[in-house]
Amino acid sequence: MNYLTDFRDQTQAEILLERIRQLSRGLPEINLMEVCGTHTMAISRFGLRKLLPGNIHLVSGPGCPVCVTPESYLDQAIILAEKKNVCLTTFGDMMRVPASHSSLEESLTRGSRITVVYSPLEALELARKSKQEVVFLAIGFETTAPAVASVILLATRKKVKNFSVLVGHKLIPPAMDSLLLDRQVKIDGFICPGHVSAIIGTKPYQFIPEKYGLPCVIAGFELIDILQSIVMLLEQIQKKDACVQIQYSRCVRPEGNEKAWRLVNLIFETGRTLWRGLGSLDNSGLYLRKDYRLWNACWKFDLPEMETSAKSSCRCGDVLKGLITPQQCPLFKKSCSPSRPKGPCMVSSEGTCAAYYRYEV
Repeated sequence: MNYLTDFRDQTQAEILLERIRQLSRGLPEINLMEVCGTHTMAISRFGLRKLLPGNIHLVSGPGCPVCVTPESYLDQAIILAEKKNVCLTTFGDMMRVPASHSSLEESLTRGSRITVVYSPLEALELARKSKQEVVFLAIGFETTAPAVASVILLATRKKVKNFSVLVGHKLIPPAMDSLLLDRQVKIDGFICPGHVSAIIGTKPYQFIPEKYGLPCVIAGFELIDILQSIVMLLEQIQKKDACVQIQYSRCVRPEGNEKAWRLVNLIFETGRTLWRGLGSLDNSGLYLRKDYRLWNACWKFDLPEMETSAKSSCRCGDVLKGLITPQQCPLFKKSCSPSRPKGPCMVSSEGTCAAYYRYEV
């Protein structure tokens, strides 16, 4: 298949759906979790949950980087935004995410200088042309970490000392391990993220079949991609032969992008970090190495550690763990909507609640 229309071909989709029906016969209830916000949106947009047999369930996990960013990170960002001579730069999804008592959007209305950018390089260029301190909110998974690492390396070489980053990068495999250790969460297989896997390859997922005996398939983002991935997962379940497979072979290699990952390891080191919904997880966050602390906003501005005060009425944490669907949250479509979000899962363009609101209700 070479063209977009090939990956949305109705005849091919019907063949794959019939194969899924055949494989699902005799199986108990099967939960397949995707841990990628782009997959979450695609599954909802294509209406896949309604097409599958009743015993095959697609469950959304913590695959949205904006959604898993804790309130404490946003509280630090707001402190930075309200400092004199600081211009905060961020991706647009972060603007309306509720922090403990405010949001970046509300901070902007109070006079803070906040600029939406489309890449960390744009933020660095802004710093090079400005006398102000420019801080970039560096969130995301393994996909965006190489771009931030390259910009920090460039800032070091160009000696752009009025540029820094507030690092909130997180790593997907430790989150998957955390979910599998949680007895409340039932997962029978993973649809692994294509973008992340293009960077890290297959090795970081090997512990899942080896330790838990569960199948993993790295999937693309089109209708045929996802259906093929479900077929591959069910075939592994039927054969009781769990492994890590690549469906998205046109973009993902087993070794990943070694050059990009070497750059990440040059600039960052791993450590414990807080996830919304999952809590504090070992070796799941990236932190700037000491050699690059001049570009670390936490160190440069001596930011205080913030405590997260969870809002009991918002159940984004349970949605991120796959314990409930958005409709089971008491706020969904009532006091919480895209125009009046109460939690990040409704704000982000990759959020599960936003996907359900737009396509599934």
